Amino acid sequence: MLAATHSEAGKTTITLGLLAALAERGLDVQPFKCGPDFIDPTLHQVVSGQVSRNLDLRMCGPDFVTACFRQYAALADVAVVEGVMGLFDGGAASSAALAKTLRLPIVLIVDSRSCAESIAAIVKGFESLDPELNLAGVILNRVGSPRHLDLLHRAIDEHCRTPVLGALPRDTDFAIPERHLGLVMGEEMPLNDEQLARLARTINQGLNLEKLLAACNIKGPKAGPATPEVTPARPSASSLARIAIARDQAFCFYYQDNLDLLVEQGAELVPFSPLRDLKLPDNIDGIYLGGGYPELHARELAANETMLTAIREWARQDKPLYDECGGFMYLTRGITDQQDTFWPLAAVFPTTARMKRRLARLGYREARITGPCFWGESGQMYGHEFHYSEIKEMPSEIRRVYTLQDGSQEGYQIHNTLAGYLHLHFGKTPAAVRNFIEFCQTGGG
Repeated sequence: MLAATHSEAGKTTITLGLLAALAERGLDVQPFKCGPDFIDPTLHQVVSGQVSRNLDLRMCGPDFVTACFRQYAALADVAVVEGVMGLFDGGAASSAALAKTLRLPIVLIVDSRSCAESIAAIVKGFESLDPELNLAGVILNRVGSPRHLDLLHRAIDEHCRTPVLGALPRDTDFAIPERHLGLVMGEEMPLNDEQLARLARTINQGLNLEKLLAACNIKGPKAGPATPEVTPARPSASSLARIAIARDQAFCFYYQDNLDLLVEQGAELVPFSPLRDLKLPDNIDGIYLGGGYPELHARELAANETMLTAIREWARQDKPLYDECGGFMYLTRGITDQQDTFWPLAAVFPTTARMKRRLARLGYREARITGPCFWGESGQMYGHEFHYSEIKEMPSEIRRVYTLQDGSQEGYQIHNTLAGYLHLHFGKTPAAVRNFIEFCQTGGG
């Protein structure tokens, strides 16, 4: 696990560089991301060529997380897990908790700006706070000069037991563009091939990769192909429910394990684009609109009136439609952007969304189902909320399906359309996935 002393210490940049450098050595690398982040995994995939999996103890539970890690790590020579925030931040969902659950060696990234001999106190504190953790090494990031590195190295060597595995300079010129939800998605290629090659070269020059691999007990390429754990057989074609799934620049936030669970339980996922397509896919049984950036593409979404009409008519015909966060915004009467321009959208729900300049909501959510819906008649759903928009008050006659921990209500339902800001993860709730697919197979009846 690549963890850090705090957020913005350089985890993502170093993770991408390490993925590229290990791949250059001929190692098959499987990336993972600790926590609910949608964006970092897309960057991992661009560099490694492998789908990066989210490992989130809070949303998915230790059994699902452990099974997911074992299954996909078994296919690779090296599994690299990018941590979240600082090593101990996040309680039950922290990088430290995940490392203990999976028994992962930790490589600690330390931001060395404005610090000299005091670096030893930082490293020693991380060593001693939880003796059960295996702190395998330290990477010093943003080092200012050879003399600065010498001061840091000598202090850690004198006072700490954790070895220094290398250092990276302060000025690396690998800044990844950002927007209000975080870094730019991997599909948008924020780092070109030349930058990635230079980043891998910087990692090779700055880190002792042999020492790092040895510290993490990684021997080298496997002698033969890995054997993954047995996964459920795909249902026969006759039993599939065809579910249209929005996949474009406006709707791009999906957990890969959610999509895999849908397929395993009997769904055929049919991608479509609300931005470009003029109609819904043929012969579908349900629709899934995920999160993303509808506010950045509001002009194009509003201009595609034939798709808006198709979605609106689908909902009015009581057909199954699930929408979360950005997908929910698409179903409102429209979005008012930060320039105060209003863009009319599908108008399934009698409310509007407005973009804020500051984060509106952030955090894990447990949603108790309070009445029948396509997930089931009762039970708990688990997810995460992160958005910069708010809706005007939803009319009281619109049914609320979820009650959250704080007593508030979410999950708005009209006909057989269920939507809200909550991004669900189905790791703890595979039965809800089966219920949804059966609901789609029976036409919502």
